[in-house]
Amino acid sequence: MDDSTASYNGPLRILIADDSDSDRLILKTLLTRLGHEVLDVANGLDAVSTFQREAPDLVLLDALMPIMDGMEAARQIRLLAGERLVPLIFLTSLSEAGALAHCLDAGGDDFLGKPYNRIIIEAKIKAFNRMRLMHQALSDQRDLIRERNRQLTEEQEIAKRVFDNVAHSGCLDASNIRYHASPQSIFNGDVLFASPRPAGGMLVFVGDFTGHGLPAAIGAMPIAEIFYGMVNKGFNGQDVLREINQKLKRILPTGMFCCGAMIEADFKLNQIQIWNGGLPDGWLIRPSGAHLALPSRHLPLGILSPDQFNAELERVVAGPGDRVLMMTDGFLESADRDGRVFGEKGVMETLDQLGADDHPFDAMMSAIHQLTGNPEDGDDLTLFCLEMAAEGGLATLPDRVEPSALAGPAEWRCTYEIRGQTLGEFSPLPLLLHICMEVPGLRRKSGEIYTLLAELYNNALEHGILALPSEWKHSPEGFGRYYQERNRRLLDVEGHYIRFTLQHSLKPEGGRLCVVCEDSGPGFDFQSYLSTAPDSAAASNRRYAGRGLGLLSRLAETIRFHGQGNHVEIVYKWQLARTAEKRDD
Repeated sequence: MDDSTASYNGPLRILIADDSDSDRLILKTLLTRLGHEVLDVANGLDAVSTFQREAPDLVLLDALMPIMDGMEAARQIRLLAGERLVPLIFLTSLSEAGALAHCLDAGGDDFLGKPYNRIIIEAKIKAFNRMRLMHQALSDQRDLIRERNRQLTEEQEIAKRVFDNVAHSGCLDASNIRYHASPQSIFNGDVLFASPRPAGGMLVFVGDFTGHGLPAAIGAMPIAEIFYGMVNKGFNGQDVLREINQKLKRILPTGMFCCGAMIEADFKLNQIQIWNGGLPDGWLIRPSGAHLALPSRHLPLGILSPDQFNAELERVVAGPGDRVLMMTDGFLESADRDGRVFGEKGVMETLDQLGADDHPFDAMMSAIHQLTGNPEDGDDLTLFCLEMAAEGGLATLPDRVEPSALAGPAEWRCTYEIRGQTLGEFSPLPLLLHICMEVPGLRRKSGEIYTLLAELYNNALEHGILALPSEWKHSPEGFGRYYQERNRRLLDVEGHYIRFTLQHSLKPEGGRLCVVCEDSGPGFDFQSYLSTAPDSAAASNRRYAGRGLGLLSRLAETIRFHGQGNHVEIVYKWQLARTAEKRDD
């Protein structure tokens, strides 16, 4: 037997308030014989104080009493009862409709006419007790739901803090980034990640999972881990997209997917590469106000199998001051109270009205606020804007390489060689960087190490084996020709190779990393480069990627060319952090 049944079958505590001693005695006797506990008082004031002290289950009130009448007593008892349902029955000989209505307005639930009828009294008490118990059960359920909701909300808050520590570990606070993210619940179905690349530039991912709240955020954690982990190791946007799609395809239930966009920004070459799968059109906005659409050309992530998935990014030339604007569909679906949505029309109108000094991010947010008053009342809404800036202005971005819990090797040597068609299908740079990052002291230098490896590899592949001239990159037309020819020549690299030999040794003040890069190309006249200043106009026009040679010269302790220039050896020396700090002092 549960508590509710026991309470229903058990006696009730009933308060009687009546100034007639005889009527009060008769009613008390009747109720006592029915098995109930009875409290009785002679006026409304005593009824209120007794109710406050004894908390009875049911109250019987005479309408007309001295000191305080029944109607005023009923009002005060209702206030004292709060959320607890205490049936209140008026004892009255009144028959006039207006007087009875006043009793109900004062908080009464029913009437009991005089003289009293035992059968009617018993029936009404049982009926009101059922109502009281039902109300109590509903209140208990409400309190239970409220407590469970509090626990769930608290757990989600904790989970969100853990997720935010991962998801926001990038560079969203960079000076060239503006963004707004408004979740419809604690967890946001939208995701936004940004990270500097070891060799410079930035990688950004904007995503929108189907649904809202916790279910929509289930896939966000693995995406964050994949994104930041792979970017820190030097993988490009295509590799990250393939890994994300494969992961989501494996873990997400049928019908759930992630619309997303990957933006790879190179601030040195003034170009962006973009992949848009299911998000609204992105926009490249020039300082003049002209804008170029960046439409979706792919299916969302998590739908296609790895062998069907196309991760190719579209290359777009962008100049300093250009801005890339991306948004999730919650932005387009924002609506006013009359149901008018912002839509693509609202985006186009806002972009068309941009002035020379207007920031597209501010203009879009202002337009949404004017339409809705509060954009956070709608769907998950994310707006992101990335400005093409000078690389030097982003030099303060922190190094995000996470240290390993294991101590790495100090003295080691390894050789890694890739051959034939693998040259066009696989980049060894993330693997080589990972090997170097096993040395604890080198983790702080991940950007410089990656740059050295990347310049050696790209120069060996593009200029040593493929014989591509750097001067093609000096114009937008030549840039397109360069990469078109690069893809064509990569189809015919059978018999060629690139070999890296890395050797590290520990020194008292730090360490020494020696990198040798050899390729099977015909080489080049490196003597002319050694006699030309790396940053001069003459050097930048040389075939061996003048910019790359300049970077190597600035970062490396020494650089030596052997043979016909297809054997390059560099020495990179690094210092322990504490040594560098002492020297700064």
